[in-house]
Amino acid sequence: MIVGTAGHIDHGKTSLLRALTGIEGDRRPAERERGITIDLGYVYADLGDGTLTGFIDVPGHERFVHNMLAGASGIDLVLLVVAADDGVMPQTREHLAIVELLGIRRAIVALTKADRVPVEQVEHAAREVQELLAEGPLAGAPILPVSSVSGEGIDALREALSEAARETFERGASGGFRLAVDRAFSVSGAGVVVTGTAFAGAVSVGDELLLGNGGRRVRIRGLHAQNREAQQAHAGQRVAVNIAGERLSLDQIHRGDWLIAPELHAPTTRIDIDLHLLPSETRAFVHWTPVHAHLGAQDVTGRIALLEDERLQPGERAFAQLVLNAPSHAVHGDRLVLRDQSAQRTLGGGRVLDPFAPARNRRSPERLEQLRALQGESLESALPTLLAHASNGLDPALLARQFNRPRATWELPAGLVEVGTRLGPRLFSAQRWSTLQQQVIDALQRFHEEAPDELGPDRDRLRRYALPQLERPVFIALLESLLTDKRIDSSGPWLHLPDHRVQLGEADERLRERLWPLLLAGVFDPPWVRDLARELAVEEGDIRLLLRKLARLGQLHQVVKDLFYPEETLRQLVAHALHLRDDAGIIRAAAFRDRIGIGRKRCIQLLEYFDRIGFTRRFGNERRIREDSALANTAPEGSYGKVLEARINADRA
Repeated sequence: MIVGTAGHIDHGKTSLLRALTGIEGDRRPAERERGITIDLGYVYADLGDGTLTGFIDVPGHERFVHNMLAGASGIDLVLLVVAADDGVMPQTREHLAIVELLGIRRAIVALTKADRVPVEQVEHAAREVQELLAEGPLAGAPILPVSSVSGEGIDALREALSEAARETFERGASGGFRLAVDRAFSVSGAGVVVTGTAFAGAVSVGDELLLGNGGRRVRIRGLHAQNREAQQAHAGQRVAVNIAGERLSLDQIHRGDWLIAPELHAPTTRIDIDLHLLPSETRAFVHWTPVHAHLGAQDVTGRIALLEDERLQPGERAFAQLVLNAPSHAVHGDRLVLRDQSAQRTLGGGRVLDPFAPARNRRSPERLEQLRALQGESLESALPTLLAHASNGLDPALLARQFNRPRATWELPAGLVEVGTRLGPRLFSAQRWSTLQQQVIDALQRFHEEAPDELGPDRDRLRRYALPQLERPVFIALLESLLTDKRIDSSGPWLHLPDHRVQLGEADERLRERLWPLLLAGVFDPPWVRDLARELAVEEGDIRLLLRKLARLGQLHQVVKDLFYPEETLRQLVAHALHLRDDAGIIRAAAFRDRIGIGRKRCIQLLEYFDRIGFTRRFGNERRIREDSALANTAPEGSYGKVLEARINADRA
């Protein structure tokens, strides 16, 4: 068990720990000289059950609340110290508010200096504390009068703490290891040591972890758990870790750094939280207020974006996004405390819902619905809603980091589809995936109705037309699933419904009938677009548009810009190339030029087009016909085939 003290300055927190454990908490000369605790103190003691209880002694002065916050995260029980002569004081209230914001639900109250005041005053102080706790989660906590000087009540307090330790549930060791660094120092002969509270998981000597936002890789050389040498440490313990890494030095480590398992490393600057503004605030909290955020042992500045309104009244809760000025590490369910810009006053706190919050659409109804689902404790309870509103599916690796839950431990709902994309797997509900597929099919149907003279759009055009909100890798996976199921078809780069056939308009058909004989008559040197336009007295743009439509239909081949060959002519050229190949399948540009009787430049253009469509492959100055090409294995058939063979035989003669 880890116990943290809380309370106003000079109420005897350090003296009480000394009486309980026999160990001095204030070890710094400045603390002894001034008689106050300035920074965190750490004490370990056996309360009688044979196990060590860790005590974190926090400073009570208002100027050192940031140090108190660095040690308060991760404790199991708060030892609230109230002096019987003073009663409840300002830092008593602030420390208590912080404890409640951090989600600590177990407490014991020690009424110190009970030997200095009459019994009536002790009873009055006890009633005051009861009233303070009555409205919060710590109501009913035991209140024990004690004296650190005379020893009055110390045994009873020790017994109460021991009983609480027996009732403390050991935190689960599942998930990746997380330790919030609150101290770093160097030990002669050992090297760098960092200490902190283990928030989750387990670690063993020899393991590799990542340190800080930069993800510096370090190896575990040695461990102390609860002040005892150990081979393994786990969540809920105070841990000292002897680390080693390449060029690792003490000045590279700071309070607030995280020591985490490699799979959890994902620094973030946007965190969606469930924000609670303290009732003690005297005015409303407004959107985009600058704050100090205390998360783990880290103190980082940022601003709060309210997601449901522009103002939050004292005592109210709302969804908010914490936009940090420096990266941090967080996991769903982590608690944080917010203080004002000058770090003089605690404003409220929150619970982390999503450490990887979006910058856009953060106020949309769909996003707010997701945040409501994330208010639950488990991944499983949130998953159905997250899936329903995840346009691009859910990244399982990101979910595992968000909840610190290895995927093997998930209990996934029925009807889940896992889709492989270039960016890794994505999770969709079966209904959502089916809806996306139908949206693509419906979009293609609309496209065909609007442009019956086009074979179909390419992938990127269809994405913009049908589902522009989808990330491209997800859309490509969606198309591949439809192509595999034969619910859509492709002709080259063009996508279309299986039964779609291009229908040229009447004007295009009339123009095709006029220009087609000219293309065929040109044989291996067909006219350019400008020549066709001049011959037919038609605008070049109209000719070019129609020829491109016919190319998409597979009736023409665009060899270079504004030069189109009919399919029949191209197959004649293929036949000539097949006739020219030698035993190694090689054709030479000069022989091809001489055989078809055109200039070298046009010959090279045709051979380069053969390369592009996969009929040939270039090696240096030679080309080899690809035997696996569809053109290489398509023999001429019917009357066209006979004419082509006759032409080849005539050439041979």
